[in-house]
Amino acid sequence: MRYTEHMSHPVAASPSPIVALSIGVLRGSLASGVRRFLGIPYAAAPVGAHRFAKPQPAPPWHGVRDATGAGATAPQRTRAVAGLDVAALIGSGWVEGDDYLTLNIWTPAQAAEPLPVMVFVHGGGFVVGSKDAPVQDGSRFARDGVVCVAINYRLGIEGFLPIPGVPTNLGLRDILFALGWVQDNIAAFGGDAGNVTVFGESAGAMAIADLITSPLAKGLFHRAIVESGHGAMTRDITVAQRLVRKLADLLKVTPDREGFERIAPGAALDAIETVSQPTTRLDLRGPDGREPVFGISRFVPVHGDAVLPEPPLDALRNGAGSGVDLLIGSNAEEMNLYLVPSGVRDTIGRLLATYFLHRSQPHARKVLRAYGIGEPGKKPGQALTDALTDLVFRWPARRFAEEHRGRTHVYEFEWRSPLFGGELGAAHAMELPFVFDTLATVTGETGLCGPNPPQALADRIHRLWVDFARDGTLPWPEFTRDERNVHHLAADATVREAPLPAAPFLP
Repeated sequence: MRYTEHMSHPVAASPSPIVALSIGVLRGSLASGVRRFLGIPYAAAPVGAHRFAKPQPAPPWHGVRDATGAGATAPQRTRAVAGLDVAALIGSGWVEGDDYLTLNIWTPAQAAEPLPVMVFVHGGGFVVGSKDAPVQDGSRFARDGVVCVAINYRLGIEGFLPIPGVPTNLGLRDILFALGWVQDNIAAFGGDAGNVTVFGESAGAMAIADLITSPLAKGLFHRAIVESGHGAMTRDITVAQRLVRKLADLLKVTPDREGFERIAPGAALDAIETVSQPTTRLDLRGPDGREPVFGISRFVPVHGDAVLPEPPLDALRNGAGSGVDLLIGSNAEEMNLYLVPSGVRDTIGRLLATYFLHRSQPHARKVLRAYGIGEPGKKPGQALTDALTDLVFRWPARRFAEEHRGRTHVYEFEWRSPLFGGELGAAHAMELPFVFDTLATVTGETGLCGPNPPQALADRIHRLWVDFARDGTLPWPEFTRDERNVHHLAADATVREAPLPAAPFLP
Protein backbone atom coordinates (compact mmCIF):
# COMPACT_ATOMS: atom_id res chain seq x y z
CA MET A 1 0.00 0.00 0.00
CA ARG A 2 1.45 3.37 -1.03
CA TYR A 3 0.54 6.76 0.42
CA THR A 4 1.61 10.34 -0.18
CA GLU A 5 0.82 13.33 1.99
CA HIS A 6 -1.58 16.03 0.87
CA MET A 7 0.05 18.67 -1.30
CA SER A 8 -0.18 22.25 -0.11
CA HIS A 9 -2.07 23.39 -3.21
CA PRO A 10 -5.78 22.42 -3.68
CA VAL A 11 -6.33 18.84 -4.78
CA ALA A 12 -8.29 20.05 -7.83
CA ALA A 13 -4.99 21.40 -9.23
CA SER A 14 -3.50 17.90 -9.48
CA PRO A 15 -2.99 16.63 -13.05
CA SER A 16 -4.17 13.19 -11.90
CA PRO A 17 -7.83 12.56 -11.05
CA ILE A 18 -8.63 12.96 -7.37
CA VAL A 19 -11.69 11.59 -5.57
CA ALA A 20 -12.54 12.31 -1.94
CA LEU A 21 -14.41 9.57 -0.03
CA SER A 22 -15.57 9.59 3.56
CA ILE A 23 -12.56 7.50 4.63
CA GLY A 24 -9.87 9.21 2.57
CA VAL A 25 -8.73 10.74 -0.68
CA LEU A 26 -7.75 8.71 -3.78
CA ARG A 27 -5.48 9.59 -6.66
CA GLY A 28 -6.06 7.62 -9.86
CA SER A 29 -4.80 7.87 -13.42
CA LEU A 30 -6.20 9.28 -16.64
CA ALA A 31 -5.70 7.92 -20.15
CA SER A 32 -7.74 7.98 -23.38
CA GLY A 33 -10.66 9.69 -21.72
CA VAL A 34 -10.95 7.13 -18.89
CA ARG A 35 -10.21 7.69 -15.20
CA ARG A 36 -8.89 4.56 -13.47
CA PHE A 37 -8.85 3.96 -9.73
CA LEU A 38 -7.29 0.60 -8.87
CA GLY A 39 -6.97 -1.36 -5.63
CA ILE A 40 -9.51 0.63 -3.61
CA PRO A 41 -10.25 -1.12 -0.29
CA TYR A 42 -13.96 -1.79 0.21
CA ALA A 43 -13.39 -3.79 3.42
CA ALA A 44 -10.72 -4.32 6.04
CA ALA A 45 -7.92 -6.74 5.20
CA PRO A 46 -9.14 -10.31 5.92
CA VAL A 47 -6.28 -11.22 8.24
CA GLY A 48 -5.91 -11.71 11.97
CA ALA A 49 -9.26 -11.34 13.71
CA HIS A 50 -10.88 -10.49 10.35
CA ARG A 51 -9.69 -13.62 8.54
CA PHE A 52 -12.63 -15.90 9.30
CA ALA A 53 -15.09 -13.11 10.07
CA LYS A 54 -17.74 -11.21 8.17
CA PRO A 55 -16.28 -8.30 6.19
CA GLN A 56 -15.77 -5.10 8.14
CA PRO A 57 -15.37 -1.49 6.94
CA ALA A 58 -11.94 -0.51 5.67
CA PRO A 59 -10.07 1.80 8.07
CA PRO A 60 -9.64 5.43 7.03
CA TRP A 61 -6.27 6.67 5.80
CA HIS A 62 -4.38 9.96 5.99
CA GLY A 63 -3.08 11.84 3.01
CA VAL A 64 -3.77 10.83 -0.57
CA ARG A 65 -3.88 7.13 -1.30
CA ASP A 66 -2.29 6.08 -4.57
CA ALA A 67 -4.90 4.17 -6.61
CA THR A 68 -2.85 3.47 -9.71
CA GLY A 69 -1.69 -0.05 -8.79
CA ALA A 70 -3.86 -3.16 -8.70
CA GLY A 71 -2.54 -4.50 -5.39
CA ALA A 72 -2.82 -7.90 -3.78
CA THR A 73 -5.08 -10.83 -4.69
CA ALA A 74 -6.62 -13.64 -2.69
CA PRO A 75 -4.25 -16.58 -2.05
CA GLN A 76 -4.43 -18.95 -5.03
CA ARG A 77 -2.42 -21.18 -7.29
CA THR A 78 -2.85 -21.06 -11.06
CA ARG A 79 -1.71 -23.67 -13.54
CA ALA A 80 -0.52 -23.29 -17.11
CA VAL A 81 -2.47 -24.87 -19.95
CA ALA A 82 -0.37 -26.00 -22.90
CA GLY A 83 -1.20 -23.96 -25.98
CA LEU A 84 -3.40 -21.41 -24.17
CA ASP A 85 -2.61 -18.12 -22.45
CA VAL A 86 -4.70 -18.44 -19.29
CA ALA A 87 -3.20 -15.37 -17.58
CA ALA A 88 -5.29 -13.15 -19.84
CA LEU A 89 -8.40 -14.85 -18.46
CA ILE A 90 -7.69 -15.27 -14.74
CA GLY A 91 -4.75 -12.99 -14.02
CA SER A 92 -1.14 -13.68 -13.13
CA GLY A 93 -1.85 -15.64 -9.96
CA TRP A 94 -1.29 -14.85 -6.31
CA VAL A 95 -0.01 -11.35 -5.63
CA GLU A 96 0.81 -11.56 -1.93
CA GLY A 97 -0.47 -8.97 0.51
CA ASP A 98 -3.02 -8.67 3.29
CA ASP A 99 -5.19 -5.93 1.81
CA TYR A 100 -6.91 -7.71 -1.09
CA LEU A 101 -10.61 -7.01 -0.48
CA THR A 102 -10.35 -4.26 -3.04
CA LEU A 103 -11.98 -3.09 -6.24
CA ASN A 104 -11.14 -1.28 -9.47
CA ILE A 105 -13.20 1.50 -11.01
CA TRP A 106 -13.16 2.78 -14.59
CA THR A 107 -15.18 5.93 -15.19
CA PRO A 108 -15.39 8.53 -17.97
CA ALA A 109 -13.18 11.57 -17.62
CA GLN A 110 -16.26 13.75 -18.07
CA ALA A 111 -19.83 12.93 -16.99
CA ALA A 112 -22.70 15.44 -17.16
CA GLU A 113 -25.14 13.29 -15.18
CA PRO A 114 -25.08 10.17 -12.98
CA LEU A 115 -24.15 7.17 -15.14
CA PRO A 116 -25.28 3.54 -15.06
CA VAL A 117 -23.01 1.28 -13.00
CA MET A 118 -21.83 -2.25 -13.85
CA VAL A 119 -20.14 -4.36 -11.17
CA PHE A 120 -18.20 -7.40 -12.41
CA VAL A 121 -17.53 -10.55 -10.35
CA HIS A 122 -14.70 -12.68 -11.74
CA GLY A 123 -14.74 -16.44 -12.22
CA GLY A 124 -12.20 -19.12 -11.41
CA GLY A 125 -14.02 -21.96 -9.69
CA PHE A 126 -14.05 -20.05 -6.36
CA VAL A 127 -10.32 -20.85 -5.99
CA VAL A 128 -8.49 -18.64 -8.54
CA GLY A 129 -8.96 -15.35 -10.38
CA SER A 130 -8.93 -11.63 -9.63
CA LYS A 131 -10.35 -8.29 -10.64
CA ASP A 132 -7.18 -7.60 -12.62
CA ALA A 133 -7.31 -10.18 -15.44
CA PRO A 134 -6.57 -8.29 -18.68
CA VAL A 135 -9.65 -9.63 -20.50
CA GLN A 136 -11.97 -7.86 -18.05
CA ASP A 137 -10.49 -4.35 -18.25
CA GLY A 138 -13.45 -1.98 -17.95
CA SER A 139 -12.09 0.89 -20.07
CA ARG A 140 -14.40 0.34 -23.01
CA PHE A 141 -17.44 0.40 -20.74
CA ALA A 142 -16.25 3.72 -19.34
CA ARG A 143 -15.73 5.16 -22.81
CA ASP A 144 -19.32 4.17 -23.57
CA GLY A 145 -20.75 6.03 -20.59
CA VAL A 146 -20.80 3.34 -17.89
CA VAL A 147 -19.02 3.36 -14.54
CA CYS A 148 -17.46 -0.11 -14.42
CA VAL A 149 -16.37 -1.78 -11.18
CA ALA A 150 -14.49 -5.08 -10.72
CA ILE A 151 -14.01 -6.68 -7.32
CA ASN A 152 -11.89 -9.21 -5.47
CA TYR A 153 -13.41 -11.53 -2.88
CA ARG A 154 -12.17 -14.31 -0.61
CA LEU A 155 -11.55 -17.65 -2.31
CA GLY A 156 -11.05 -21.26 -1.29
CA ILE A 157 -10.80 -22.02 2.41
CA GLU A 158 -11.24 -18.41 3.51
CA GLY A 159 -14.21 -17.77 1.23
CA PHE A 160 -16.18 -20.96 0.60
CA LEU A 161 -15.47 -23.58 3.24
CA PRO A 162 -18.24 -23.96 5.87
CA ILE A 163 -15.92 -24.41 8.85
CA PRO A 164 -17.73 -24.94 12.17
CA GLY A 165 -17.48 -21.73 14.18
CA VAL A 166 -16.99 -19.57 11.08
CA PRO A 167 -19.72 -17.57 9.28
CA THR A 168 -20.72 -19.40 6.11
CA ASN A 169 -20.43 -18.05 2.56
CA LEU A 170 -17.79 -15.45 3.42
CA GLY A 171 -16.98 -15.00 -0.28
CA LEU A 172 -20.60 -14.14 -1.01
CA ARG A 173 -20.67 -11.85 2.03
CA ASP A 174 -17.64 -10.05 0.57
CA ILE A 175 -19.50 -9.49 -2.70
CA LEU A 176 -22.53 -8.18 -0.81
CA PHE A 177 -20.28 -5.86 1.21
CA ALA A 178 -18.65 -4.56 -1.98
CA LEU A 179 -22.09 -3.87 -3.44
CA GLY A 180 -22.96 -1.96 -0.28
CA TRP A 181 -19.76 0.05 -0.74
CA VAL A 182 -20.86 0.85 -4.30
CA GLN A 183 -24.20 2.11 -3.01
CA ASP A 184 -22.44 4.42 -0.56
CA ASN A 185 -19.58 5.67 -2.72
CA ILE A 186 -20.18 5.32 -6.46
CA ALA A 187 -21.68 8.82 -6.80
CA ALA A 188 -18.20 10.22 -6.14
CA PHE A 189 -17.08 8.51 -9.38
CA GLY A 190 -20.04 9.72 -11.43
CA GLY A 191 -22.18 6.62 -10.97
CA ASP A 192 -25.89 6.28 -10.26
CA ALA A 193 -26.44 4.06 -7.21
CA GLY A 194 -30.05 3.68 -8.31
CA ASN A 195 -29.03 1.97 -11.57
CA VAL A 196 -26.62 -0.87 -10.79
CA THR A 197 -26.17 -3.99 -12.91
CA VAL A 198 -24.11 -6.89 -11.58
CA PHE A 199 -22.47 -9.20 -14.10
CA GLY A 200 -20.08 -12.07 -13.88
CA GLU A 201 -18.76 -15.16 -15.59
CA SER A 202 -18.44 -18.78 -14.46
CA ALA A 203 -18.02 -18.83 -10.66
CA GLY A 204 -18.71 -15.11 -10.64
CA ALA A 205 -21.95 -15.75 -12.50
CA MET A 206 -22.83 -18.55 -10.07
CA ALA A 207 -22.34 -16.11 -7.20
CA ILE A 208 -24.56 -13.52 -8.84
CA ALA A 209 -27.29 -16.05 -9.58
CA ASP A 210 -27.21 -17.10 -5.94
CA LEU A 211 -27.36 -13.51 -4.70
CA ILE A 212 -30.36 -12.74 -6.90
CA THR A 213 -32.23 -15.00 -4.47
CA SER A 214 -30.59 -13.73 -1.27
CA PRO A 215 -32.65 -11.65 1.18
CA LEU A 216 -29.42 -9.82 2.04
CA ALA A 217 -29.07 -8.48 -1.52
CA LYS A 218 -32.33 -6.55 -1.74
CA GLY A 219 -31.78 -3.05 -3.09
CA LEU A 220 -28.09 -3.59 -3.92
CA PHE A 221 -28.60 -4.10 -7.66
CA HIS A 222 -31.37 -3.75 -10.20
CA ARG A 223 -30.26 -5.92 -13.13
CA ALA A 224 -28.07 -8.98 -13.43
CA ILE A 225 -26.14 -10.61 -16.27
CA VAL A 226 -25.22 -14.24 -15.62
CA GLU A 227 -22.61 -15.55 -18.10
CA SER A 228 -22.11 -19.32 -18.04
CA GLY A 229 -23.60 -19.59 -14.57
CA HIS A 230 -26.79 -20.37 -12.68
CA GLY A 231 -28.01 -21.16 -9.17
CA ALA A 232 -27.77 -24.95 -9.14
CA MET A 233 -24.17 -25.19 -7.87
CA THR A 234 -24.71 -24.87 -4.14
CA ARG A 235 -24.38 -27.56 -1.49
CA ASP A 236 -26.15 -28.33 1.74
CA ILE A 237 -23.89 -27.29 4.61
CA THR A 238 -23.70 -30.81 6.05
CA VAL A 239 -22.54 -32.21 2.70
CA ALA A 240 -19.96 -29.44 2.26
CA GLN A 241 -18.55 -30.16 5.71
CA ARG A 242 -17.22 -33.45 4.33
CA LEU A 243 -14.74 -31.21 2.52
CA VAL A 244 -13.93 -29.49 5.82
CA ARG A 245 -13.03 -32.82 7.40
CA LYS A 246 -11.01 -33.95 4.37
CA LEU A 247 -8.95 -30.77 4.35
CA ALA A 248 -8.47 -30.86 8.10
CA ASP A 249 -7.15 -34.40 7.78
CA LEU A 250 -4.72 -33.37 5.05
CA LEU A 251 -3.55 -30.37 7.06
CA LYS A 252 -3.47 -32.33 10.33
CA VAL A 253 -5.64 -29.83 12.21
CA THR A 254 -9.01 -30.06 13.93
CA PRO A 255 -12.00 -29.49 11.59
CA ASP A 256 -13.07 -26.22 13.19
CA ARG A 257 -12.17 -22.55 13.34
CA GLU A 258 -9.38 -23.07 15.84
CA GLY A 259 -7.78 -25.71 13.65
CA PHE A 260 -7.88 -23.75 10.40
CA GLU A 261 -6.67 -20.57 12.08
CA ARG A 262 -3.40 -22.41 12.70
CA ILE A 263 -2.78 -22.57 8.94
CA ALA A 264 -1.40 -19.33 7.53
CA PRO A 265 -3.18 -17.85 4.50
CA GLY A 266 -1.67 -19.42 1.42
CA ALA A 267 -0.14 -22.33 3.35
CA ALA A 268 -3.05 -24.62 2.43
CA LEU A 269 -2.67 -24.33 -1.34
CA ASP A 270 -1.12 -27.81 -1.58
CA ALA A 271 -4.10 -29.28 0.26
CA ILE A 272 -6.57 -27.37 -1.94
CA GLU A 273 -4.81 -28.74 -4.98
CA THR A 274 -4.94 -32.28 -3.60
CA VAL A 275 -8.68 -32.24 -2.86
CA SER A 276 -9.31 -30.72 -6.29
CA GLN A 277 -7.81 -33.72 -8.09
CA PRO A 278 -10.43 -36.02 -9.66
CA THR A 279 -8.60 -39.01 -8.18
CA THR A 280 -9.07 -37.81 -4.59
CA ARG A 281 -11.57 -39.92 -2.68
CA LEU A 282 -14.20 -37.39 -1.64
CA ASP A 283 -17.94 -37.92 -1.99
CA LEU A 284 -19.82 -34.64 -2.25
CA ARG A 285 -23.04 -36.07 -3.65
CA GLY A 286 -26.29 -34.98 -2.09
CA PRO A 287 -29.16 -37.22 -0.98
CA ASP A 288 -30.37 -37.47 -4.59
CA GLY A 289 -27.08 -39.03 -5.67
CA ARG A 290 -26.02 -35.97 -7.70
CA GLU A 291 -22.88 -33.91 -7.32
CA PRO A 292 -24.09 -30.48 -8.52
CA VAL A 293 -20.63 -29.19 -9.50
CA PHE A 294 -19.57 -32.33 -11.41
CA GLY A 295 -16.11 -32.20 -9.84
CA ILE A 296 -15.16 -28.92 -11.51
CA SER A 297 -14.63 -27.26 -8.12
CA ARG A 298 -14.83 -28.51 -4.55
CA PHE A 299 -15.45 -25.00 -3.26
CA VAL A 300 -18.90 -23.53 -3.87
CA PRO A 301 -21.49 -21.57 -1.86
CA VAL A 302 -23.72 -23.42 0.58
CA HIS A 303 -27.43 -23.01 1.22
CA GLY A 304 -29.16 -23.09 4.57
CA ASP A 305 -27.78 -19.88 6.13
CA ALA A 306 -28.72 -16.19 6.27
CA VAL A 307 -27.19 -15.54 2.84
CA LEU A 308 -28.97 -18.39 1.04
CA PRO A 309 -31.75 -19.68 3.31
CA GLU A 310 -32.86 -22.19 0.67
CA PRO A 311 -31.56 -23.59 -2.61
CA PRO A 312 -31.68 -20.81 -5.20
CA LEU A 313 -34.15 -22.56 -7.53
CA ASP A 314 -36.56 -23.05 -4.63
CA ALA A 315 -36.16 -19.40 -3.70
CA LEU A 316 -36.92 -18.34 -7.28
CA ARG A 317 -40.12 -20.38 -7.25
CA ASN A 318 -41.13 -18.49 -4.12
CA GLY A 319 -40.63 -15.16 -5.86
CA ALA A 320 -37.12 -14.22 -4.75
CA GLY A 321 -35.39 -11.88 -7.19
CA SER A 322 -38.57 -11.12 -9.12
CA GLY A 323 -37.72 -7.42 -9.15
CA VAL A 324 -34.35 -7.99 -10.84
CA ASP A 325 -34.12 -7.88 -14.65
CA LEU A 326 -32.13 -10.93 -15.75
CA LEU A 327 -29.98 -11.66 -18.78
CA ILE A 328 -28.59 -15.20 -18.56
CA GLY A 329 -26.84 -17.39 -21.08
CA SER A 330 -24.19 -19.91 -21.94
CA ASN A 331 -21.69 -20.82 -24.62
CA ALA A 332 -22.48 -23.54 -27.13
CA GLU A 333 -19.44 -25.71 -26.34
CA GLU A 334 -18.59 -24.84 -22.74
CA MET A 335 -16.74 -28.01 -21.74
CA ASN A 336 -14.32 -27.79 -24.66
CA LEU A 337 -12.17 -25.51 -22.50
CA TYR A 338 -11.63 -28.34 -20.02
CA LEU A 339 -11.55 -31.38 -22.30
CA VAL A 340 -9.98 -30.26 -25.60
CA PRO A 341 -6.59 -28.81 -24.49
CA SER A 342 -6.15 -31.74 -22.10
CA GLY A 343 -6.82 -34.26 -24.87
CA VAL A 344 -9.51 -36.02 -22.81
CA ARG A 345 -12.25 -35.44 -25.36
CA ASP A 346 -10.38 -37.35 -28.06
CA THR A 347 -8.83 -40.13 -25.98
CA ILE A 348 -11.24 -41.19 -23.24
CA GLY A 349 -13.00 -44.53 -23.80
CA ARG A 350 -16.61 -45.44 -23.23
CA LEU A 351 -16.05 -47.26 -19.94
CA LEU A 352 -14.01 -44.45 -18.39
CA ALA A 353 -16.40 -41.79 -19.70
CA THR A 354 -19.30 -43.60 -18.05
CA TYR A 355 -17.38 -44.02 -14.78
CA PHE A 356 -16.37 -40.35 -14.76
CA LEU A 357 -19.94 -39.15 -15.23
CA HIS A 358 -21.38 -41.69 -12.78
CA ARG A 359 -19.42 -40.04 -9.96
CA SER A 360 -21.73 -37.03 -10.30
CA GLN A 361 -24.81 -38.29 -12.09
CA PRO A 362 -26.60 -41.51 -11.05
CA HIS A 363 -28.02 -42.08 -14.56
CA ALA A 364 -24.72 -41.76 -16.40
CA ARG A 365 -25.40 -44.49 -18.95
CA LYS A 366 -28.77 -43.06 -19.91
CA VAL A 367 -27.32 -39.57 -20.17
CA LEU A 368 -24.53 -40.66 -22.48
CA ARG A 369 -26.96 -42.63 -24.64
CA ALA A 370 -29.06 -39.46 -24.94
CA TYR A 371 -25.94 -37.71 -26.24
CA GLY A 372 -25.11 -40.36 -28.82
CA ILE A 373 -22.49 -42.55 -27.20
CA GLY A 374 -22.09 -45.71 -29.23
CA GLU A 375 -23.51 -44.18 -32.41
CA PRO A 376 -21.39 -44.51 -35.56
CA GLY A 377 -18.84 -41.73 -35.81
CA LYS A 378 -19.45 -40.42 -32.28
CA LYS A 379 -16.43 -40.72 -30.01
CA PRO A 380 -17.18 -41.46 -26.35
CA GLY A 381 -15.29 -38.32 -25.38
CA GLN A 382 -17.42 -36.17 -27.68
CA ALA A 383 -20.60 -37.60 -26.17
CA LEU A 384 -19.22 -36.90 -22.68
CA THR A 385 -18.22 -33.36 -23.64
CA ASP A 386 -21.62 -32.59 -25.16
CA ALA A 387 -23.43 -34.07 -22.17
CA LEU A 388 -21.37 -32.16 -19.62
CA THR A 389 -21.80 -28.89 -21.54
CA ASP A 390 -25.56 -29.24 -21.10
CA LEU A 391 -25.54 -30.75 -17.59
CA VAL A 392 -23.07 -28.32 -16.08
CA PHE A 393 -23.96 -25.10 -17.87
CA ARG A 394 -26.64 -24.86 -20.54
CA TRP A 395 -29.61 -26.69 -19.03
CA PRO A 396 -29.24 -25.32 -15.47
CA ALA A 397 -29.12 -21.81 -16.98
CA ARG A 398 -32.41 -22.51 -18.76
CA ARG A 399 -33.89 -23.87 -15.55
CA PHE A 400 -32.86 -20.71 -13.70
CA ALA A 401 -34.53 -18.67 -16.45
CA GLU A 402 -37.68 -20.80 -16.19
CA GLU A 403 -38.04 -20.27 -12.46
CA HIS A 404 -37.17 -16.56 -12.38
CA ARG A 405 -40.43 -14.65 -11.89
CA GLY A 406 -39.12 -11.35 -13.20
CA ARG A 407 -38.19 -10.10 -16.66
CA THR A 408 -35.86 -12.68 -18.22
CA HIS A 409 -33.83 -12.89 -21.43
CA VAL A 410 -31.59 -15.79 -22.54
CA TYR A 411 -28.65 -15.77 -24.95
CA GLU A 412 -26.34 -18.37 -26.49
CA PHE A 413 -22.80 -17.48 -27.56
CA GLU A 414 -21.82 -19.68 -30.50
CA TRP A 415 -18.82 -18.04 -32.20
CA ARG A 416 -16.10 -20.69 -32.57
CA SER A 417 -12.43 -20.05 -31.84
CA PRO A 418 -9.99 -21.57 -34.37
CA LEU A 419 -7.56 -22.54 -31.58
CA PHE A 420 -6.46 -26.19 -31.27
CA GLY A 421 -7.09 -26.84 -34.93
CA GLY A 422 -10.56 -25.37 -34.74
CA GLU A 423 -11.60 -27.74 -31.96
CA LEU A 424 -11.75 -25.24 -29.07
CA GLY A 425 -14.88 -23.73 -30.56
CA ALA A 426 -17.43 -21.82 -28.47
CA ALA A 427 -15.76 -22.88 -25.23
CA HIS A 428 -16.17 -21.63 -21.67
CA ALA A 429 -15.07 -17.98 -21.18
CA MET A 430 -15.08 -17.30 -24.93
CA GLU A 431 -17.68 -14.53 -24.65
CA LEU A 432 -15.65 -12.45 -22.17
CA PRO A 433 -13.40 -10.55 -24.62
CA PHE A 434 -16.44 -9.76 -26.74
CA VAL A 435 -18.40 -8.47 -23.75
CA PHE A 436 -15.53 -6.24 -22.55
CA ASP A 437 -14.33 -5.47 -26.09
CA THR A 438 -10.84 -6.59 -25.15
CA LEU A 439 -10.06 -8.88 -28.09
CA ALA A 440 -6.45 -7.67 -28.19
CA THR A 441 -5.77 -9.46 -24.87
CA VAL A 442 -6.75 -12.87 -26.30
CA THR A 443 -5.53 -12.59 -29.89
CA GLY A 444 -2.60 -14.61 -31.20
CA GLU A 445 -1.31 -18.15 -31.51
CA THR A 446 -2.07 -18.97 -27.86
CA GLY A 447 -4.84 -16.42 -27.36
CA LEU A 448 -8.27 -17.78 -26.51
CA CYS A 449 -9.78 -16.34 -29.70
CA GLY A 450 -6.93 -17.17 -32.08
CA PRO A 451 -5.29 -14.85 -34.60
CA ASN A 452 -8.18 -12.82 -36.04
CA PRO A 453 -11.37 -12.62 -33.94
CA PRO A 454 -14.20 -10.51 -35.39
CA GLN A 455 -14.20 -6.98 -33.99
CA ALA A 456 -17.66 -6.31 -35.40
CA LEU A 457 -19.08 -9.05 -33.17
CA ALA A 458 -17.38 -7.56 -30.12
CA ASP A 459 -18.83 -4.16 -30.98
CA ARG A 460 -22.34 -5.61 -31.15
CA ILE A 461 -22.18 -7.80 -28.03
CA HIS A 462 -20.56 -5.06 -25.96
CA ARG A 463 -23.31 -2.67 -27.03
CA LEU A 464 -25.99 -5.16 -25.97
CA TRP A 465 -24.49 -5.30 -22.46
CA VAL A 466 -24.23 -1.49 -22.28
CA ASP A 467 -27.83 -0.98 -23.39
CA PHE A 468 -29.11 -3.56 -20.92
CA ALA A 469 -27.22 -1.85 -18.10
CA ARG A 470 -28.52 1.56 -19.10
CA ASP A 471 -32.26 0.78 -19.15
CA GLY A 472 -32.86 -2.95 -19.58
CA THR A 473 -33.18 -2.74 -23.36
CA LEU A 474 -32.62 -5.93 -25.38
CA PRO A 475 -33.65 -6.50 -29.02
CA TRP A 476 -35.20 -9.97 -28.65
CA PRO A 477 -38.29 -11.28 -26.83
CA GLU A 478 -38.28 -12.55 -23.25
CA PHE A 479 -37.80 -16.18 -22.24
CA THR A 480 -40.55 -18.09 -20.44
CA ARG A 481 -41.18 -21.76 -19.80
CA ASP A 482 -43.56 -21.84 -22.79
CA GLU A 483 -41.94 -19.17 -25.01
CA ARG A 484 -38.35 -20.43 -24.99
CA ASN A 485 -36.70 -17.56 -26.87
CA VAL A 486 -32.90 -17.86 -27.00
CA HIS A 487 -30.89 -15.27 -28.90
CA HIS A 488 -27.81 -16.59 -30.72
CA LEU A 489 -25.29 -13.77 -30.45
CA ALA A 490 -23.00 -14.57 -33.39
CA ALA A 491 -25.86 -15.27 -35.80
CA ASP A 492 -27.86 -12.33 -34.38
CA ALA A 493 -30.98 -14.49 -34.55
CA THR A 494 -33.55 -15.62 -31.99
CA VAL A 495 -34.70 -19.24 -31.97
CA ARG A 496 -37.40 -21.15 -30.12
CA GLU A 497 -35.32 -23.71 -28.26
CA ALA A 498 -36.70 -27.12 -27.30
CA PRO A 499 -35.77 -28.58 -23.89
CA LEU A 500 -32.25 -30.05 -24.03
CA PRO A 501 -31.56 -33.80 -23.82
CA ALA A 502 -30.19 -33.23 -20.30
CA ALA A 503 -33.60 -32.11 -19.05
CA PRO A 504 -34.80 -35.48 -17.64
CA PHE A 505 -31.60 -35.92 -15.63
CA LEU A 506 -31.47 -32.70 -13.59
CA PRO A 507 -33.90 -31.15 -11.07
